[in-house]
Amino acid sequence: MITGLRKQDILRWFDSHAGSEQPMTSTEFNWVRVIPFIFLHLACLAAFYTGVSTTAIVVCLGLYWLRLFAITAFYHRYFSHKSFSANRFWQFIFALLGNMSAQRGPLWWAAHHRAHHQYSDTEQDLHSPVKRGFWWSHVGWFTCDASFRTNMKRIGDFARFPELVWLDRFDAFAPLLLVCLLFGAGEILATTHPQLETTGLQLVVWGFFISTVLLFHSTVTINSLGHIWGKKRFATEDDSRNNAFLALLTLGEGWHNNHHRWPASARQGFYWWEVDITYMVLKAMSWLRIIRDLRPVPAHILAEGRQAMEKHHG
Repeated sequence: MITGLRKQDILRWFDSHAGSEQPMTSTEFNWVRVIPFIFLHLACLAAFYTGVSTTAIVVCLGLYWLRLFAITAFYHRYFSHKSFSANRFWQFIFALLGNMSAQRGPLWWAAHHRAHHQYSDTEQDLHSPVKRGFWWSHVGWFTCDASFRTNMKRIGDFARFPELVWLDRFDAFAPLLLVCLLFGAGEILATTHPQLETTGLQLVVWGFFISTVLLFHSTVTINSLGHIWGKKRFATEDDSRNNAFLALLTLGEGWHNNHHRWPASARQGFYWWEVDITYMVLKAMSWLRIIRDLRPVPAHILAEGRQAMEKHHG
């Protein structure tokens, strides 16, 4: 039997403000919260029914990289840290694209990330692998009530935009919109270009479910592995690490110790040999005047890092 409390949890799949008057502080596993996450993974098995095509693989990878960029560049570097400026139009477009990754709304994501930096690797850091272990930091922390609400006090600078608040409240809208767009595109292609051997259902399975699962697990490696695997160049108060493999997997987010030393920078690969694809794309976008005011790494931080490397190799 589903209790009234569980009915509220189900309503929150579609309206995250449902039951907003109720306290939500528990860190216990909430099984209703995790049902959509489990379904997301199980739906990938439908690929055995739909089959695969070159078109499906291209769409899968394309949406992986596009939505990952929306997360790394905008959810993280823009909404969380304000490391560059964007107008309201592009702010919304990339918030929508990031929301299509099924990692909830931009305000929720950024508010949690700001809390992570304030309390990094302490008991108040909800997804610290140092304090709570690998699996909790990777897939456990968002299954509890304490992680559910958006702390608007932490994100008041962006909460003044009603369109962002709407996306944050109805955070299932963007993923469902993407599913509809993929299904429609696949059915059109099946009719107009049958030689591509794709269908609406096939594009949904590969372009949304499989792509989104890959995207999710790549993103959260920065939570679960970015604080336990790699090298620590800067003497930060947390256990953040630099990891070249994670940087390639996440378009530059793996330079995590750099980032924790100076979060305000739009660039996380501080030196030329640290590949930061997100920053490269942001730089190109600034040349096109889509964004502006990219915040650099200060000279004294770069010097500090070089001294640390010289000391290590010396």
